[in-house]
Amino acid sequence: MPGRRRSRAPKPTWRRLVGVALWTIVVVCGATYAVSLAVPLWFQAHHQRLLIVTSGSMAPKFDAGDAVVLRAISDESDLKVGQIISFWPMGSSELVTHRIVALRKLPDLRQDEATGKMVPKLDPNGKELTKSYVITKGDANDEPDVNATPITRIRGVQLAVHRGWGWVLQWAGSAQGRATMLVPPLLALATLELLAMGDGRRGRRERPAPDGTDRRVDELLLD
Repeated sequence: MPGRRRSRAPKPTWRRLVGVALWTIVVVCGATYAVSLAVPLWFQAHHQRLLIVTSGSMAPKFDAGDAVVLRAISDESDLKVGQIISFWPMGSSELVTHRIVALRKLPDLRQDEATGKMVPKLDPNGKELTKSYVITKGDANDEPDVNATPITRIRGVQLAVHRGWGWVLQWAGSAQGRATMLVPPLLALATLELLAMGDGRRGRRERPAPDGTDRRVDELLLD
């Protein structure tokens, strides 16, 4: 009948199953990648940081592969004995997460130009200047850390621990993790596009004219 909408031929079962599988890959991998980006951003929006634990010096409080939530300190009065902090030890650029066992006021030293020795800094009245330090220790260690740490080298105070998050976040941020999350959905989308093109060509070949005759013959007769 004129104006009647022709129905499309149903897709084979295998074609429908392949389409579902490919879209599942796109959705799952895309959602995983989005979560890997959103989790650190969520903590940053709340003025917090996630730190991946790489050693067992604080076991059993937390262990390698866990993630620690940090809050930056605004004043040395925020620090208390018993708190767990992350800091850069003197002479090192690697973060360490240990517990505060003591707070100390120690002389603020400078190098004497004449002798090369470290001597206390003096204020205008000749009084020795002091500097705030923390003495730290890993819960799993027998002795405190060798060097005291200036509070200026403290990254933050531990708020919470998420077991196992560290390994996941580390993998998600690696080249291998990014490739695993991004390459399969891209290939799946490309495959879906190719299948859609094949469906369109097959549909054009199989579509009959409204009166049951071959449309190509009618078009030739009208020329």
